[in-house]
Amino acid sequence: MNSAARIEAFLEMMSAERGAAENTLSSYRRDLEDASIGIAGGLAGAAAGDIRAYLDDIAARGFAPTSQARKLSAIRQFFKFLYAEGLRADDPTGTLDSPKKGRPLPKTMSEADTGRLIDRAAREAGDAGLGHDDRLAALRLHALVEVLYATGLRVSELVGLPVKVAQRDDRFFMVRGKGDKERMVPLSAKARTAMRAWLAARAGVPAFADSPFLFPAASDSGYLSRQVFARDLKGLAARAGIASAKISPHVLRHAFASHLLQNGADLRAVQQLLGHADISTTQIYTHVLEERLVRLVNDHHPLAD
Repeated sequence: MNSAARIEAFLEMMSAERGAAENTLSSYRRDLEDASIGIAGGLAGAAAGDIRAYLDDIAARGFAPTSQARKLSAIRQFFKFLYAEGLRADDPTGTLDSPKKGRPLPKTMSEADTGRLIDRAAREAGDAGLGHDDRLAALRLHALVEVLYATGLRVSELVGLPVKVAQRDDRFFMVRGKGDKERMVPLSAKARTAMRAWLAARAGVPAFADSPFLFPAASDSGYLSRQVFARDLKGLAARAGIASAKISPHVLRHAFASHLLQNGADLRAVQQLLGHADISTTQIYTHVLEERLVRLVNDHHPLAD
């Protein structure tokens, strides 16, 4: 059985036994056929050195690390199948390392742009000329933006907040995040004020009276959807003179973390506030710490220019 026939057998197995989607099968086919063409003698009989040389070649051709990793994953699955079926006595991919994926820096906002965004939300929330529904929406958006920037919550955590968070009016509250883990989150005075204003407006809507959520909505979940908040946030950014393409709830979460670090916060403390289980996740912000150290030396070292 040649390489082409074994690739077909692998794809049939993926379809019949694992229910792989058509797009997945097409992706496997492209990757495996490309590897078979790129390896002398075909893929099925390749040794570890042949596969390593192929991976080096596609790296030299400019394929991104993510594409390299995807191709290697397809090749690994293929050889696991051959080994399990007794068509190969070994798995040549066992000693191969996955390409290192460069971790992109998170998109964030400057402190000035964040201030403009929040100021715009506050002005709209205080506009006495708005109609009832528009004022309700403005008060909700102001509360969402203030709380998000004050806490760095994940958007799913934010929109699903229980109403008791605002009713208690505490400087801290507990939030249940990923992995069902709880963490303590501090609230700024401005965020608490915005939440109180929204809570007062919310109390005037009979449909919201029995909702356990701070931001109720007529949705399957019972609370505001992430998509609606993201859309409203982009609209607010545009009205504040900020390119809406640069804004999302996740960007504001990153701004929260970046601005804390820029102003002297400890990386471990930011990890706890963001709810990262591992410090390595928070280390995407080390560039902020590096910039802060450079600024510290330039500003305070006696021999700095």
